[in-house]
Amino acid sequence: MTVRPIALWPDPVLARRADPVGRVDDGVRALAADMLETMYAAPGRGLAAPQVGVSRRLFVMDVAWKTGDPDPIVCIDPEIVETGGDLLLNEEGCLSIPGILVPVRRPGRIVLRWTDLKGARVEAEMTGFAAICAQHEYDHLDGIVTFARADPTLRADLESAYAEATR
Repeated sequence: MTVRPIALWPDPVLARRADPVGRVDDGVRALAADMLETMYAAPGRGLAAPQVGVSRRLFVMDVAWKTGDPDPIVCIDPEIVETGGDLLLNEEGCLSIPGILVPVRRPGRIVLRWTDLKGARVEAEMTGFAAICAQHEYDHLDGIVTFARADPTLRADLESAYAEATR
């Protein structure tokens, strides 16, 4: 396993829709292992393949490891098949936009379907922070970063703060 460099906004890989993974092979499993290693080292709770420069529809997440035992999930070619529940407002951080928190409203419940590392299709309901995390990582697969979820005035302020912090 290798800790990979994380692409920082405005890297173009973060702005394009990622390609499907398709067949799960040793290369995909190695990428997922590297992504988990990178996520834990960062330290984050989620990481999408475009964030490590790979424009493929794959993300990893582990919302439990900072407060309990690791419980990683690898989502290959995921689909959000249902959303619901109250809209939750959360200040979201992003490993590709370090130091900036963006207030984002997202559904508090989703049903996510994905392929696992064995090639099986999995479907699970996620609520609360797990639902928020999965939606955040899913956005990366569509070329969407948290700045795009902010209202235009706030977005401009946040982008200025990020530019200032990265000078």
